[in-house]
Amino acid sequence: MDELGLTYTQYITMMVLWEKGEATVKELGEQLYLDSGTLTPLLKKLEARGCIIRTRSKTDERNLMITVTPEGMALREQAVSVPAKMARCSRLDENEAGELYRLLHKLLGK
Repeated sequence: MDELGLTYTQYITMMVLWEKGEATVKELGEQLYLDSGTLTPLLKKLEARGCIIRTRSKTDERNLMITVTPEGMALREQAVSVPAKMARCSRLDENEAGELYRLLHKLLGK
């Protein structure tokens, strides 16, 4: 992720945004299991870098909408290789990785 210039937490945040295009801070927190105290500085850094835009919802100003920018979407192309690189760092074979994934989702109640 160093080559992307993202921390792991920024990377997983961008993964959600690449998938959805936009989300509220609350939705991001729920999906990533992060609180707003963790998300707020992270989102400010991503915004300063030009990856996202933070705006108030037009329907409910209490909600802060996070939208990925074209610059943020361009990072997605560079990030395609990250999962394979992470897998190579693991000592798990494909079956073990699948089992770990299943157990983690069970632990999280998904």
